[in-house]
Amino acid sequence: MHISSFDDVVFFMESFTNLEKQTDHYTTRNYRLDRMIELLRHLGNPERAFRKIHLAGSKGKGSTASYLACALSTLGYKTGLYLSPHLVDYRERFTLAGTFFGEELLVETGRVLQHKLTNFSFSDQWGETHPTTFELFTAYAYLLFKAAGCSWAVIETGLGGRLDATNTIIPQASVLCPIELEHTKILGNTIAQIASEKSKIIKEGVPVFIGYEEDEALEVFLSEARAQKSKVHLLSDELLSLSSETTKEGEAVTYQWIDGRKEELLLAMRGQVQAQNSALALLVLRTLGLYEPRILPSFAKNQIPGRFQQLSSEPPLYVDGAHTHHSLASLLSSFSHLHPGPDNTVIYGALEDKDHTHMVSLVLEHFSTIIVSKPGSYKKSDISMLRALFEQQAAASSKPVRIYLIEDNGEALKQAYALTPKHAAILVCGSFYLAGGVKAAYDETKEHYESQLA
Repeated sequence: MHISSFDDVVFFMESFTNLEKQTDHYTTRNYRLDRMIELLRHLGNPERAFRKIHLAGSKGKGSTASYLACALSTLGYKTGLYLSPHLVDYRERFTLAGTFFGEELLVETGRVLQHKLTNFSFSDQWGETHPTTFELFTAYAYLLFKAAGCSWAVIETGLGGRLDATNTIIPQASVLCPIELEHTKILGNTIAQIASEKSKIIKEGVPVFIGYEEDEALEVFLSEARAQKSKVHLLSDELLSLSSETTKEGEAVTYQWIDGRKEELLLAMRGQVQAQNSALALLVLRTLGLYEPRILPSFAKNQIPGRFQQLSSEPPLYVDGAHTHHSLASLLSSFSHLHPGPDNTVIYGALEDKDHTHMVSLVLEHFSTIIVSKPGSYKKSDISMLRALFEQQAAASSKPVRIYLIEDNGEALKQAYALTPKHAAILVCGSFYLAGGVKAAYDETKEHYESQLA
């Protein structure tokens, strides 16, 4: 095929096996590093052209990565940022510290990758195999960052860590964000098993930075760091206290460091989790000698899509990708502080490999009007099961609740506006795919909604 647009680039890469769509079959035959290593070698190892910070975890790694990238950019370093998944636009995955690359460079880099793949082959005991879509996304990001002249790149793992396509780099720092039960069919059924997969981004002699973790996960991380002779920097050892309050203007955060320093920021990204994410990023930057006071305003302004993102007002509409029990609990706490009262509406959907029982219970604690909607078609979900679970738990608690099942995200949004008074608010959560679907529906009909509310 001839590549003439960025859409063509994405179509080309998605024509390969797309393991992002799978929720099981985590095997070394599919998820592997040897093929990725060979692909990068074939491309001239573009990942070696810049310094790197590598992040893994169950929640917060995208936001933490974005804080790191915006700070490096503020210091004058051209900085690539590689995130996944995207909310609406594939270009969100490959940016210059959050700013989209120009179409010309995106297309030209796609052509380079396509041309290089014409004479690439990989064979092993299972026979000849081709790169996966995520491997190509990752290689494409590295080619983009090199072509753009980046001196730093902040790289977020896709799924897991041990066999993730990004785990072929030697970074200047490895960053481990909080661990929760997620992707249990792939990563394991316990915190320790999941932490073990994530811990494998720790490289020999490379400093490792660890956020607030459950004891079970922390023990795994510390053991791996000892094995790799990597110096450990624990956020819990560096912070005396960390407090935040969700306000209409943003997240008001106070950092009290163990050495006596005190900082106060009003973060554009709302939510209690952003206090921890930004604190971990600050610790990384300080330890690497990359901290200057002028980065703090960039932290305050930093935003990425789908993180307690407000799309409209009267009633306020927020989208968030919270998809684990603890991240959802934190989001709902912040949301309820901002919008107390019984009249709020939630549009909720989650993929099949989530902690549905506890997450549904959390939603029921905060909402009496619930719209269950499909979190895209990219990965498996069962929204009929979710509705049944909501009904079952609501009946057991004798809580009066209105529950709707509306598969189409646009129709779900339309119903939410119809059900929600102007003094209340609408929250979309449970999945990045759902947040992206509702945001896309809102963007398509934005003028309609604004005229209706005028």
